[in-house]
Amino acid sequence: MIDNALLYLLSISFIALLFSYFESKKSFKIFDYVPAVLMTYALCMFLASFGFWEQTQEITDIYKLTKTNLLPAMLFLMLIQIDIRSFFSLAPSLLIAYAIAISSLLFAFTLVFVSLGFGSSDIGVFATLSGSWMGGTANMLAISSALEVEKEALSLAIIVDTVLYGFWLMFLLSLVRFAPSFNTWTKSSALSQKMEGIGCACTIGPKRYYLFLALALFISLLSQLISGLLPDFLSTTSYNVIIATLFGLGFSFTRLKEMNGSSDIANTMLFMLIALIASRTSFEHFENIGLYVLAGALILLIHAIIMLIGAKLFKLDLFSIAVASLANIGGVASAPLLAATFHKSLIGVAVILAIMGYLIGTFAGLFLAYILKGIAG
Repeated sequence: MIDNALLYLLSISFIALLFSYFESKKSFKIFDYVPAVLMTYALCMFLASFGFWEQTQEITDIYKLTKTNLLPAMLFLMLIQIDIRSFFSLAPSLLIAYAIAISSLLFAFTLVFVSLGFGSSDIGVFATLSGSWMGGTANMLAISSALEVEKEALSLAIIVDTVLYGFWLMFLLSLVRFAPSFNTWTKSSALSQKMEGIGCACTIGPKRYYLFLALALFISLLSQLISGLLPDFLSTTSYNVIIATLFGLGFSFTRLKEMNGSSDIANTMLFMLIALIASRTSFEHFENIGLYVLAGALILLIHAIIMLIGAKLFKLDLFSIAVASLANIGGVASAPLLAATFHKSLIGVAVILAIMGYLIGTFAGLFLAYILKGIAG
């Protein structure tokens, strides 16, 4: 049993770096089916449940300090990869499909929350899950921290996300062969190679790890200093998340977006945060997991129905609605895989749609939480 803060942090860092390294190197086939992030979370939660880490005040303090500093830094590095100009240069069908995907998910989350009789205690699970399904794991962590969601609620959201994400990916991949028939039904034409060359250039050239690490930590410090000067309208963590997001968006218009290395550091920080949070979680409080999985499945069903209606009304092709959907629910890791099954020239399009979720996901999730709080009273 570890009761020393330094050993606690070192063990957490080792687990996070190990899984991050294996994922980046594609060392094991298992990562094609089970996300490394989930395996990191599961291992740390397993160790915590069996008392591997003692929950002393010293360890609690180092946990809070590390998490507070890493979260804004990670968000900043994630967001500087955004290319808004390329996003708006996409074909109109892609922009429409993406807008329908976001709005349909917001509507579906709200409808299921009301229909199944969820209350204020469930808002954290819904808002956190929405952060992942309209952005990514980074947005999920940002929302859970901003709303000060219980660790058990975050665990539930991660489980639901993992269970249904795999199903959704397989479902969309199975639809690819029906693209010609679908496009005939919607009276649309498939996107061609005119979208070729649109993508992210942030993986070309030498990796500037030290530059990005120093800048990210500086932005984290600056975000915390600024948040301390603002009124108590929002929590300090909420301010940190929003300020770091705005800094990341601002720096995405600079040459930093074109430099290589930011995504590697951001991904490592993400694994570190996942491991940290899981180390404070146990297997308890999961008795209602079936109800949440059902709620997630209904959300996807409503989302799919609205996407189909939108495709018919706006004459959208199957690629546009499928990739727009998976760019939200699956993210950067899976949207390009789906795009490649249509045409390799469209991979860059999927990357842009997925990366935009880093910006939209946090604000959309916080907006959903605000709506659900109004409904729950």
